[in-house]
Amino acid sequence: MRKPRKAGGGSQSRGEQPSPDAGPGTPSQASPHHLFGDADEVTKFRASLLSWYDQAKRDLPWRRRAAGEPDPDRRAYSVWVSEIMLQQTQVATVTGYYTRWMQKWPALQDLAGASLEEVNQLWAGLGYYSRGRRLQEGARKVVEELGGHIPRTADMLQKLLPGVGRYTAGAIASIAFGQVTGVVDGNVTRVLCRLRAIGAEPGSPLVTQHLWSLAQQLVDPARPGDFNQAAMELGAMVCTPRGPLCQECPVRDFCQAQKRVKREQAAASQRLLGSLEQEKTLDVEECAPSRTGLCPLCLPPSEPWRQDLGVTNFPRQPARKAPREQRTAVCVLQRLGSESSHFLLVQRPSSGLLAGLWEFPSVPAEGSESIQRRALGKALRLWVGGPLALRSLRCLGEVVHIFSHIRQTYVVYGLTLEEQAQGPPPSGARWVTRAEFQAAAVPTAMKKVLQLFEGQHSGRRKASKSPRDPATSGPEPGPVRRHQQLTLNAFFKPTPAP
Repeated sequence: MRKPRKAGGGSQSRGEQPSPDAGPGTPSQASPHHLFGDADEVTKFRASLLSWYDQAKRDLPWRRRAAGEPDPDRRAYSVWVSEIMLQQTQVATVTGYYTRWMQKWPALQDLAGASLEEVNQLWAGLGYYSRGRRLQEGARKVVEELGGHIPRTADMLQKLLPGVGRYTAGAIASIAFGQVTGVVDGNVTRVLCRLRAIGAEPGSPLVTQHLWSLAQQLVDPARPGDFNQAAMELGAMVCTPRGPLCQECPVRDFCQAQKRVKREQAAASQRLLGSLEQEKTLDVEECAPSRTGLCPLCLPPSEPWRQDLGVTNFPRQPARKAPREQRTAVCVLQRLGSESSHFLLVQRPSSGLLAGLWEFPSVPAEGSESIQRRALGKALRLWVGGPLALRSLRCLGEVVHIFSHIRQTYVVYGLTLEEQAQGPPPSGARWVTRAEFQAAAVPTAMKKVLQLFEGQHSGRRKASKSPRDPATSGPEPGPVRRHQQLTLNAFFKPTPAP
């Protein structure tokens, strides 16, 4: 079992592909150039890929666990957890999270009995937090409604389990239960598009259907789980997005993209020699409909072949949408104590982005700094449940964090309170020590915010202040952060003379 898919120099993360209306079966009606020819070619392809996989596959904890687990439900659970974690996330990042998860909840029943707070806490830093929530929802559904047995087929897995799409269902069914079903993730998409020279938009319904049909045609009925993992492993380790290792590819003899490269190189040489007749012959050897722009699977005429890209002309890269810009004013509210300092955290709503996680108090960053300060002050009084000396509220700088579809800028403020008797915070808020903060279910962005706060409060760096913000003294709340990157605004902000 092997992912961004969520990408980069050997994509090792994966994600769900859209499900076309047509189910798996024989390849869609297309030019033979984009198909596998006969049963003999398919048989040789399977043998070449599986032989390479048996020798070159990575030793990954979920593979070991699935291979050594005789109980089919526990085996499927171990595959399910890994596949959900690997969505949009690289293998190197997932390995530690997976190991800790399986140590804490080795069986489906263990996860079903956990709280959402515990799940969020372990998932913190992995991103795409709804995955963990849906994984737990699925575990509870299996225990409470399905008698503790995970569905055995891809269709039923996709139908009954929340957060399980077509790819994840196929991976679980083939790896854990041996169902002969193909899978298509980002790595497999890239491999198939190069193998069959598919240059059209890979996310389009037509191409998606064609890729799933190819995957179903190719999957080895004797070793479906291993074959699917081998195809994903090939995309992660050899047939990478950039700099693919074509000379090491076990199936390069089947690769139409590689043949296209050779034809284009030969055509370029012939052009230098002025042999137009040879160039025409080379064109005809490709997908014939592409000469008139009629083949829906070829590179579109508007995007001609680029000699410098070679096989990475395939697959066609979709236009990326710019992430939505969002600004938030956030306050690190620190309360000094005789033994340790505490920070105020509030819990996010139970739905939406970062649902249920804990963060520093925040408000939308609207208007000028004075407007933001007033809005923060009003929110802080509600959370603290009493008056605050807001004259010491200082703007420290900005932190930028990129979510999948949002470029989030946090305008960071800091406020330190002297030790004083205070009642318990209202529901949805709590005071935590720095150690408790690090262990809590907080987003990665909040850890960046705390870094900026601590960097500004350390004695090794002068805090940038606006003239109207008086200095705030106090002991250092945490370890010194060297190399703190400031925004341009903070960098150029004048520092008062001592």
